[in-house]
Parts: sequence; C-alpha cells; structure tokens
Amino acid sequence: MIPPRLDLNLLVSLDVLLAECNVTRAANRLGLSQPALSAQLRQLRDAFGDPLLIPAARGMTPTERAEALREPLRNLLGELQGLVAAGRGFDPASAQHTFRIVASDAIHSVATARLAARLPQIAPGCRLALIGFDARNTVELMAAGEIDLMLAARPSMPATLRARPLYDEGFLCVMRRDHPAAAAPLDLDRFCALDHVLVSPTGGGFHGTVDDTLATLGRSRRVAISLNSFLLVPGVLAGADLVATVPARLARAWSDRLAVLAPPCEVAGFSVLMGWHARAHADPAQIWLRDALATAMTDD
Repeated sequence: MIPPRLDLNLLVSLDVLLAECNVTRAANRLGLSQPALSAQLRQLRDAFGDPLLIPAARGMTPTERAEALREPLRNLLGELQGLVAAGRGFDPASAQHTFRIVASDAIHSVATARLAARLPQIAPGCRLALIGFDARNTVELMAAGEIDLMLAARPSMPATLRARPLYDEGFLCVMRRDHPAAAAPLDLDRFCALDHVLVSPTGGGFHGTVDDTLATLGRSRRVAISLNSFLLVPGVLAGADLVATVPARLARAWSDRLAVLAPPCEVAGFSVLMGWHARAHADPAQIWLRDALATAMTDD
C-alpha cells in the first residue's frame, strides 16, 4: 500500500530511484541535486517504514517492499499522466513531439519506415526515433515514458502491454538473379539441396521456422550462413549460390536486385502487433501515433 497524503513528487522520485538503483543517476534524470534526492529518499523511507533501497557493491538494491511497489507505482503514475494528457488534445499539424518506437530492423524497414516517409506531410513538427528491439528493457522504459510503442511478432509481445494487430506476414525465398535455381519454381528436393542463409535475431542460430516445417515433412536443409539481421541478406546473397527464406514484404522490396520465389512448402506466417503501456492508452498523442502507423500500413 502507498501511504496516504504522500507528496506526488516523492512518488515520482521513488519511481526513478527504483529504475536506476543509483542516487546520482536518478538525481540527474530528475534534475535534482544528489543531496536533495537523498533527503527525499529519507522521507520515503520514513513514510513506508522500510529502507526501500540498500547500498550494494554497485549502486543500490531494492528491498522486497520496494520490489512489490515497483509495478503498482508505475501503473498509478501512468494513470495520472494519462488523465493529464487526455485533456490536452493533439494537433499533428502544429505539434512538436518526439515519438520513440522499438522494433527489430526488419519490422522498422517494413512498417516504421512507412510512417517516417509520411511524417513531414502529416506531422511536420514531430520527430521519430527508431530504436532496436530489446525485450528485457523495453517494458521498463515504456512504463517510465521513455518508449512510446513496441512493434513485435505476437510471441514476442510482452503480456503486460496493451496491443493491437498491425499486419500479417508470410515468407518468400530470395536468391541472386543469376543463381542456377532462379530460373524455375523451387521444388522441395531442390530447395533442400541448396545452401541456406538463416537470420537469427540473437546471432549464431542455425535452426528456425523453415527447419520446423521441413521436419514435419521428414526433410531437412543445410544452413550455411547465420546472420543477426535481415538487412544483411541482400549483400550476402549477391555473390554466392545461397537462398534465404525471409518475410514477404522484405522479399518484395528487394525484387529489383534479387530473384523472388515461392517456397516449395507452406511456411507458417506470423502477425506483427503494436504494443503500448497502460500509461499511454488515453494519451491523444499516443492514440494518434498508433492510428497513423496503422494507416501507413494500409496505404500502398
């Protein structure tokens, strides 16, 4: 429970302290001096009857009471910020706002890039930051208001975020245009005999969705190259007899330089969602961002 009659500014400071676990960094983030924040921490300890943060080898460690407060406190502050924002309204034609969106490079290139291309016309004073995907820290940053939106395939979307579908995606095969296998449709035997490129987001993986599909058919393939980014695929394919199975929208975007073929078996597609923290649910600027991104994905 949060004690009654506790200054809201103290709760904001506690939220930042729990995020940073370091008084100096938290003070810098809050725009306070270190002694002023230390004094606030003493008030918080008195109010909660708990040390909240105790010294550790590096920074400070939250107590069990502080850990129990972390999520309810963020939700409370988020709801309060949402109430304030809901009364402000948002005019994209005159707004000066920076939106921060987290996604993989492949999803950014397919989805967020479309919004980026439209932004000068629909919201000329706004800026867009495209940030790499890191599921470990994204929810915490969204709760703190430092990330606005997360785009991810359904299995990777944290259950704690609100979400809505953005687009559905399938797979196509790509290879260099003068690849010996590019002249005719791929059959299963030829496909399995080729050397493959696989994208492993964490790097170094050699097994993926295609391998699971082939296993159900009693077949397998040889993955010769593992990459950590889909955007490396065209360069790797350019000078070698390799094939890659990639999201269909990326494959079509590369059709001016690569041969694009249908896979010889049906590879299960996936849905990309956009997710946001509850604190941003009623914020007019955030609502506009979500709708603008959805509209960008439907305009061809």
